[in-house]
Amino acid sequence: MPEGHTLHRLARLHQRRFGGAPVVVSSPQGRFPAAAVNGRVLRRTTAWGKHLFHHYAGGPIVHVHLGLYGAFTEWPVPSEPSGAPLPEPVGQVRMRMVGADYGADLRGPTVCEVIDEGQVSDVLARLGPDPLRADADPSWAWTRISKSRRPIGALLMDQTVIAGAGNVYRNELLFRHGIDPFRPGRDIGEAEFDALWTDLVALMKVGLRRGKIVVVRPEHDHGSPSYLPGRPRTYVYRRAGEACRVCGGPIRTVVLEGRNVFWCPACQK
Repeated sequence: MPEGHTLHRLARLHQRRFGGAPVVVSSPQGRFPAAAVNGRVLRRTTAWGKHLFHHYAGGPIVHVHLGLYGAFTEWPVPSEPSGAPLPEPVGQVRMRMVGADYGADLRGPTVCEVIDEGQVSDVLARLGPDPLRADADPSWAWTRISKSRRPIGALLMDQTVIAGAGNVYRNELLFRHGIDPFRPGRDIGEAEFDALWTDLVALMKVGLRRGKIVVVRPEHDHGSPSYLPGRPRTYVYRRAGEACRVCGGPIRTVVLEGRNVFWCPACQK
């Protein structure tokens, strides 16, 4: 599932590609009410956690949550006067956006709907602070964590606690701070939380700027390759059974509240 920096990058990209002009919106799959926004001016795009919002003139808002399988693909609109036709939709395209110079197809999202401002407020009311937003209030997350008996490894994945952090950031952040993922939230000190939050903001800003997650410090960025070709190295994520990049001990993994958690028992006391 894409983590929060991906949605913020999409919001910025769509603002550049389509913002301030009318957008032709259709639903080749027939499962999205495209008529509600077709031909309207896209005023602005925003993101909060893993949720993307397209705000159109006149009030309607397109709300997208990519989920596990959702993705946008982009393509250039043929320039005049060639008159070349637009590319045919490939696969189950839920929503197609066409602007003056670019088009984008959305496939496989968990959510793609038209809502209003009140419904946006309802969505945001269920989310914790987003580390990539200037208006984020980390004290909200700290209050929830400091009162919880749930493991900190579960709390960091809970979008009602912190919006946007996913499995990679969760595992890597706890390793970077030497925190056992099974330690109860109420046993995390306020100074520890402040350090976690500050580091998470910095890491997600790198992800936003570079378009990929970078978590390994330069002095540890060597040895075994990444878990997939073309991905940055990680300390623990998807490295079960491999040697820790810091202490050399084996990385472990178990399922925690439905998701795999990875950690180094020697480094994370």
